[in-house]
Amino acid sequence: MIQVDGLTKDYGPRRAIDNLSFHAEKGEILGFLGPNGAGKTTTMRILTGYMPPSSGKAMVAGYDVVDQSLEVRRRVGYLPETVPLYPDMTVYDYLKFMADLRHLPSAEERVDEALEMVHMEDRADGYIANLSKGMRQRVGLAQALLHSPEVLILDEPTIGLDPAQILDVRNLIRGLAGERTVLLSTHILSEAQQLCNRVLIINKGRIVAEDSPAQLQARLSGAQRVSVTVGGDGDGLVNLVASISGVAGVLSAKGNSLEIETVPGLDVRASVARAIVEAGYDLLELRNIGMSLEDIFIELTRESPAAPEMAESEDLESFEE
Repeated sequence: MIQVDGLTKDYGPRRAIDNLSFHAEKGEILGFLGPNGAGKTTTMRILTGYMPPSSGKAMVAGYDVVDQSLEVRRRVGYLPETVPLYPDMTVYDYLKFMADLRHLPSAEERVDEALEMVHMEDRADGYIANLSKGMRQRVGLAQALLHSPEVLILDEPTIGLDPAQILDVRNLIRGLAGERTVLLSTHILSEAQQLCNRVLIINKGRIVAEDSPAQLQARLSGAQRVSVTVGGDGDGLVNLVASISGVAGVLSAKGNSLEIETVPGLDVRASVARAIVEAGYDLLELRNIGMSLEDIFIELTRESPAAPEMAESEDLESFEE
């Protein structure tokens, strides 16, 4: 549903995205991660027809974003980071206005359906100016869903929401999977881990990693870490565990708990458990410690997000966050 090949965008002498290539299949939730200034918002604006690329090609729902921009817009629902709402309108009037702009048949019916999808039927007559941040995000989502788009592009959909509102929006997005392709930009890495089938990590305008969250963790973790906790004071535990075949070393030890590193590709948990029990310890916990998505993100975006040849400057913040 989304196919991007060699996409590049320059703001004058400054490069925001550099030769991006990726795809998203029908029904997939694709996470788009990266530090501020990495090029996420610029990419999303190109995919929604908001601006053209400098070079490269992008197809959305089978249509070219440059040559067939109107067809793309008919099939894309877009929620920008700052939702463009009219505060002096009621929720219903705003959605009806947006439906009329799209020339949707049965506009009233579509508005009712969109309100039901975001659970705002009881706020339809309320003025947007009186809504909380979370409710305004829901109105923005309703606007993006009005025309039953094949592709949803959501730029930081949960930013600024309280925990309950975040949970509501996540559940809504999760419920849309399967019917629509969703491209989701977020700074909340646990959100990407919970929602996304795959994630793209972008830095300096380029994709530096692409895979499922689980596969990224497995691929980038290298040696596995294992946490061990026993009953009692753990006296002699470090020497015992360090002598087990396949244990590369003891990384840390505190009282009756320790963390070990294993030889890459080798699962030593059974050997460790057997040795501990046979030595007379009470084994309370034995678990793998995987590299978190946060660890991966920090590792891959450790350097400054400025592009290698052309960096975004402060005067471009209005174009790209």
